[in-house]
Amino acid sequence: MTQQIRLIVNPAAGGGTAEQAVPEIERVLRELGVPHDLVHTERPWHAAELARQAVRDDVDVVVAVGGDGTGNEVLNGLMEAKLAGEGTAAMGFLSVGRGNDFAFGAGAPAAVAEECAALAADRRHWIDVGYVEGDGVERARYFGNGIGIGFDAVVGFEAAKLKRLRGFPGYLVAALRTIFLFFRAPLTRIEYNDETLEQRSLMVSVMNGRRMGGGFMMAPEAEIDDGLLDLCIAKKVSKIGVLFLITKFMKGNQASRPSITTGRTERITVTALDGALPAHADGETLCVEGSRLSMKILPRQIEIVGRPSREAA
Repeated sequence: MTQQIRLIVNPAAGGGTAEQAVPEIERVLRELGVPHDLVHTERPWHAAELARQAVRDDVDVVVAVGGDGTGNEVLNGLMEAKLAGEGTAAMGFLSVGRGNDFAFGAGAPAAVAEECAALAADRRHWIDVGYVEGDGVERARYFGNGIGIGFDAVVGFEAAKLKRLRGFPGYLVAALRTIFLFFRAPLTRIEYNDETLEQRSLMVSVMNGRRMGGGFMMAPEAEIDDGLLDLCIAKKVSKIGVLFLITKFMKGNQASRPSITTGRTERITVTALDGALPAHADGETLCVEGSRLSMKILPRQIEIVGRPSREAA
């Protein structure tokens, strides 16, 4: 039976590179004999609406053409359709956004031609999906890659302002800027695995995937299908200490530092005892001044079209 594939294109992703990539994507898919149709997003959260409609239309595979934000919206639309009993669809990526960390963690090929070939071959594997809600969050949502609270959230906010820098270089510049902009690290209560940790936290990364910011390995040992969230919690450190930690995150060997706490859990709650919690979900702003965030993992929720996650580079 011929698979029906729908591409959801965010024309603004990657500073417009997603829209520029469409002719080449369609050419490759035609050459591979992959039947598909295509729709464009027109506003925030439109990709979620289009993904849910695709399920109602009995589409087999919904492909996010964009970056992490596009992928997050498509994921939310698919999950909403599934939980409403409207049906299911697999998810694919054509990674033409800024960081593409969700696709990386999900095991999707990085190159557009390789992902088109994966769509043609219909290679699939299951991934877990996270869920986050909390005080100060306008809209609870599902996430595929991870939640960043504190420093890395502000880095994402700053990176979005850099129109001429894409990918890892943009996030690196944003990280350096954020060192001098980030407010006093809030006093936090972090509860997971029947443990409570109270400290001033530079950041709390709650990961389903491995990477954020196009090259910062927040959870290098994470598996996106193991039924667990991987944690990377950083205490407040000096500005010089932040610079040092950035070099560690680039290599993924930060766990050895005394300022870092790591762990795995099915659920975690982070509360600001003073200050506020800026946070992102898969690179999309979750809240600027949250006070309490609760996250959990939902095992094996969505099929991904691409190579198996453990083969991700």
